[in-house]
Amino acid sequence: MYPKSIFAALCLLTATALSTAEDYPQPLELGSPAPDFTLPGVDGKDWSLSDFSDAELLLVLFTCNHCPTAQYYEERIKDLVTDYREKGVALVAISPNDPDSVRLDELGWAVRSDSFEEMKDQAEERGFNFPYLYDGDTESVSRQYGPLVTPHAFLFDSERKLRYVGAIDDSERIEHVSTHYVRDAIDALLSGKQPDIAQTKVVGCSVKWAGKSHLVEDYMKKLAARPVSVELADAATLAALRANEGSPDQPAKFRLVNFWATWCAPCIAEFDEFVEIDRMYSHREFEFVSVSLNRPDEKDRVLAFLKKKQAANKNYLFASAQRTPLIDAFNPEWQGVAPYTVLINPEGEIVHSEVGTIDPTALKLKIVSELNARNPW
Repeated sequence: MYPKSIFAALCLLTATALSTAEDYPQPLELGSPAPDFTLPGVDGKDWSLSDFSDAELLLVLFTCNHCPTAQYYEERIKDLVTDYREKGVALVAISPNDPDSVRLDELGWAVRSDSFEEMKDQAEERGFNFPYLYDGDTESVSRQYGPLVTPHAFLFDSERKLRYVGAIDDSERIEHVSTHYVRDAIDALLSGKQPDIAQTKVVGCSVKWAGKSHLVEDYMKKLAARPVSVELADAATLAALRANEGSPDQPAKFRLVNFWATWCAPCIAEFDEFVEIDRMYSHREFEFVSVSLNRPDEKDRVLAFLKKKQAANKNYLFASAQRTPLIDAFNPEWQGVAPYTVLINPEGEIVHSEVGTIDPTALKLKIVSELNARNPW
């Protein structure tokens, strides 16, 4: 896992830091009129600025699926809608990110990336009570507003002039919040006053502006170039794999183990999902290990498949054609049915297991929830 200082350097950029980058648009200036827009929403409707003409105030919030900061704020955003809807305040959220410019390792705190289809899934799962619009294809609207990070709030008055721009509050961790910037600004405007604090710096994940897809391609090429190998696993190896004890030099991580075989059609069909999961979460306290139930004399076939899938994680192959002792060494209760997948925590406890094809989204949700419960960023 990245140390928090490194993670901050990689993913969390402030307005001050971004202001030095010529290629990035800058936030709309206070007093500016709200730029018009027409964007598709996850509800199947195209939304425009005029759709909010009856609202006394309009909060335009730039956010996204994958950013951990944005995820921290999801419930607070829903609460803003609930608390202020009857007071004439409308809220619309816009995702400014180009999904082709998001690397897999940037999804380490997420279940989904930022495509329009994934936005629909996120909105449904999280119960969003506000329009959630997609601007990732052209980013033309987002460039007019100039969000620097997600989330980034722009609050407009009844004449649709910008009266507050910045953070929602002063901490992504709700237990540390001391100043509610957006709520304070809304309350001031509703009472006929100007906000005491009209602009703040913002912390979050940098907007993924288009034009970075080549960097993603370069990253994928580096992943594809990593060496792929497979080792024979005897009963002792499989028992140690299950125990997940770690060592003083290498503490135990969450360990996802998938038992598969080249002759198992469901195993082959879902294997790409495990490679993606490894690429998303392996920079955290997580590792993926595959174990092939093929016979040891089929090692070349197994290795060829693993290379085709670019599976640079730890890979094992049963060391004996006598499978029962090996199955029992890992888990005597497992009958040997493949595919078989287990998630083991650092204490050696199985926190998730399933026989048969996985639900990739459900498995990612479980992994992220377990990781975040132990060590949120």
